[in-house]
Amino acid sequence: MLAGAFWTKALALLSGGLDSAIAVRIVMEQDIEMEALNFITPFCQCKKGCGDLLALVKELGVKLHAVSLFEDYLEVVKNPRHGYGSNLNPCIDCRILMFKKAKVRMVEIGASFIVTGEVLGQRPMSQHKEALSTIERESGLDGLVLRPLSAKSLPPTRAEEKGWVDRRRLLSITGRSRREQIGLARSYRISSYSCPSGGCLLTDPGFTRRLRDLLIHCPDPSLNDIELLKVGRHFRLTPSTKLIVGRNKAENERIRTLSQNSDIIFEAIGYNCPISIARGPLSGDDVIISARLEARYSDAPKGGLVEVAYRTYDDRGKLAVMPASDEEIRHLRVN
Repeated sequence: MLAGAFWTKALALLSGGLDSAIAVRIVMEQDIEMEALNFITPFCQCKKGCGDLLALVKELGVKLHAVSLFEDYLEVVKNPRHGYGSNLNPCIDCRILMFKKAKVRMVEIGASFIVTGEVLGQRPMSQHKEALSTIERESGLDGLVLRPLSAKSLPPTRAEEKGWVDRRRLLSITGRSRREQIGLARSYRISSYSCPSGGCLLTDPGFTRRLRDLLIHCPDPSLNDIELLKVGRHFRLTPSTKLIVGRNKAENERIRTLSQNSDIIFEAIGYNCPISIARGPLSGDDVIISARLEARYSDAPKGGLVEVAYRTYDDRGKLAVMPASDEEIRHLRVN
């Protein structure tokens, strides 16, 4: 069979990043029919505006299929068979989950193999030879995953052995530098990829501290609970109740958007101030400390009483409180 035979089809895992975009283009140059698969998870930390997946797909000229992962992904985060990286990142188990989902889609569309943008040695936990082999084996994709960027530094895959792709036209990139990929992106006129500094929030120490706290006190959080972890200052008032205080206008608006009917919203009256929401049952004392935390982070003078309004979907009121002290804050903050 000749390389690039017209009936050969591949499924590409397209994150929207630089490496996966280059991998798609390299394989497409060998006249392989391609479909791109994108996984949507709540743990992406790439900033809005740094990349445009739909624009990238248009630049590449591939069909896109998106799959949302939440419940399965959360189970992997809570109980990873292969453990965590430096924080709460279950990188190997994450890849196994995604590859299993990709295998289902590969069969559905009649593809012969899978293409990824993985680079040997780029990520310490999941992109060394042993990990790559483990991921393939446990996802049922032994020999079916082509990594065009590092192919010449890895054993030949079935696609290469069968002559579906020409191994000589693949690359041998290794390590963490993306200089070569950036040069290839320029030559391919690819510009809509997300920033190389983006990635997974599960590697971020601050986010993972908040996530650990949430999973301890709420083992089955909602997607809304996870989204709320991405904004504000977080305070644990009781085992079942927390307060989230916005840090700027954008976070205030996001907190307001994420608030639910059962949440209590706090705002200092007459000052430029954060929005705070309390989630969970609140006693009278909890309402008071929430109001004091709201006052503490407002622009109100710290030496006197501050009037704080609070409201739910069916109730509202006001309190005059002293801003919370640094000492009071210290033991409540989720660190």
